[in-house]
Amino acid sequence: MKHQTVVLITGVSSGIGRATAGKFAEQGCCVFGTVRNTAKAQAIPGVTLIEMDIRDDASIARGIQTIIQLAQRIDVLVNSAGTTLLGAAEATSIAEAQTLFDTNLFGLLRVIKAVLPHMREQRSGRIVNVSSVLGFLPAPYMALYSASKHAVEGLSETLDHEVRQFGIRVALVEPSFTKTNLDLNAPQTASRIPDYDAELGVVTRAIQDNVQKAPDPDGVAATIVNAALGAWKMRHTPKGEASLLARLRRFMPAGPVEKGLRKTFGLA
Repeated sequence: MKHQTVVLITGVSSGIGRATAGKFAEQGCCVFGTVRNTAKAQAIPGVTLIEMDIRDDASIARGIQTIIQLAQRIDVLVNSAGTTLLGAAEATSIAEAQTLFDTNLFGLLRVIKAVLPHMREQRSGRIVNVSSVLGFLPAPYMALYSASKHAVEGLSETLDHEVRQFGIRVALVEPSFTKTNLDLNAPQTASRIPDYDAELGVVTRAIQDNVQKAPDPDGVAATIVNAALGAWKMRHTPKGEASLLARLRRFMPAGPVEKGLRKTFGLA
């Protein structure tokens, strides 16, 4: 009998990660989802919660060891945990940038490094990294978040070349605006430069409007499940705006794409 697919998803407290964990459970997978505090986390039917802070190597090692003890293997890793930051690049402190990258890039890398030895030993696996359309498009006043997702894309493509010899493949999921608390309550830089305030206010309102109108995380979650369990390809964009933006970026001249992007964010 074929073994039950063992899935590890980071950041399942809410939003995309939580919806994705539920989708995998519905598919009959053995699902482990990470949260920073299991005592405060809400249960997800069919999902075993694992306490893990992706910014802490020791916490990750304990979490992975627990999963291996319980399930003996990890077939799929979904790196969903992430954070965001809104503000002018000039106003962003180096400490804020480092904190953002510590979660969005280095946190992802820490978990990958902890899981890969097990996938190499079993000679199979699928790693799905949740990026963003901002991994291939810029967005005003989200420079560091966009930079972190560009970095995730570069890491993922390179890693896929390195690990496919072991039967492991890496894929990216690139959602657009999604109605989650993370996006609705996006943190802003601590420092403000008054010269940017007018445009930043316009962009902030545009983001809030787009998030309010955006679909719930279920569509992104379904795309992640397909990227993990379906035929391999590098990039997956959820149906709707994300897929449209990917096609525009690929086939349209840069000028019209930039004009449309600025319009989306309320800029002349």
